[in-house]
Amino acid sequence: MKISRWFFALFAFLPIARADLTVVQSIESSAGTNTITLKIKGERVRIDMSPKSSMIVDAKSGEVITLMPQQKAVMRLSPEKVKNLANKARLVLKDTDTSLEIATPKPTGRKEKIHGYETEEYVAETPKYRASYWVAKSYPNYQAILGQLKLLQNNVFVTVRKPLPEYYDFPGLPIRTKIKLQGQEEATTTITSTSQAPILDSEFAVPADYSEIKLPDLDVQPKPSPSPLAPADQANRQ
Repeated sequence: MKISRWFFALFAFLPIARADLTVVQSIESSAGTNTITLKIKGERVRIDMSPKSSMIVDAKSGEVITLMPQQKAVMRLSPEKVKNLANKARLVLKDTDTSLEIATPKPTGRKEKIHGYETEEYVAETPKYRASYWVAKSYPNYQAILGQLKLLQNNVFVTVRKPLPEYYDFPGLPIRTKIKLQGQEEATTTITSTSQAPILDSEFAVPADYSEIKLPDLDVQPKPSPSPLAPADQANRQ
């Protein structure tokens, strides 16, 4: 799903001790179903998107690392480059989706059982955007899980959080989210499992046998508008 501000706001963390967290999600769209695994440890997140690609994001330093296991290669984005790429993308897309930031989910009264949990629907909607969250109020330890997932709202994730939903202060865990942007297809994200078992530090390290590849400089700039002709040029055209 394309969201030019892919997640919208930076929320406060809940004042609770945080264990490590692993979340497995399925994402369904017209292109098929993909599985994404999130591993959160402190302020580091590993996002396994496919056997071909993983990302490691350090929310504290701002560095983004892309691992390519099949090529045994790694690509690093410095905090400065992450920020520059995000700013350039906004310029090219002429980001006007600020209305997405003020959409607050509200309960609809609809209920559905998902993966054995009774859920209630909350909907956030603007003229350009509609998100439906199915919230499981009985999900074990949901407050701690939500507190950790909100790390994904840190601005450093702006270039990598495209497939992931927003996490609000729900009275439960939103285990299914359906998002539809104006003019685009709907995408459904479902949490299939969570675990707060310890995660090894090695999950956030680059393997020693990986070779580093350089990201080429991307000159991403909006096309300039044609400048008006100077008076002399106008006279020559006549």
